[in-house]
Amino acid sequence: MKIFILAALVAVVASQGYPKPQYPKPQYPAPAYPAPAYPAPAYKAPAYPAPAYPSPSYKAPEYAPMPYSFNWAVKDDPSYNDYAHQETADDKGYVTGSYRTLLPDGRVQVVNYKADDYGYVADVQYQGEAKYDYNKPAYKPAAYPSPAYPSPSYPSPSYPSPAYPSAKYPTKY
Repeated sequence: MKIFILAALVAVVASQGYPKPQYPKPQYPAPAYPAPAYPAPAYKAPAYPAPAYPSPSYKAPEYAPMPYSFNWAVKDDPSYNDYAHQETADDKGYVTGSYRTLLPDGRVQVVNYKADDYGYVADVQYQGEAKYDYNKPAYKPAAYPSPAYPSPSYPSPSYPSPAYPSAKYPTKY
């Protein structure tokens, strides 16, 4: 009962709405740090002469783009390598070409591209269906014979074999 009366008294006092005390906002002075005092350097700054490069006696010629065409291919079944690249450029500097790559999942990626005044534009296509065989290794392990090691031979010890106490009568330590 005493606790109930004490709780009611606390509730009445709290409901009176006493104003919170007003404290002035603290005023702190701005920190003032002294300027660092560095000693003057004991050496003079070096005075290097301005470099005098001779002007080139020739003007590099500007060549027109040269047309070219090349292609190459690699197909090696044992190592799963299958690549090809073909490219052609005309006398205006426009380049067109394509390349082909065999992906690890079995698909073939074919990229046809064009590079001209508008930039590089590529069309990427995939041929085939992705196959994931997680139980099959991606390589063919070589069949090497297991190494033949000679059996070890140790010399007999120069001391006699130790005599162990019998198990019937354990020793006390």
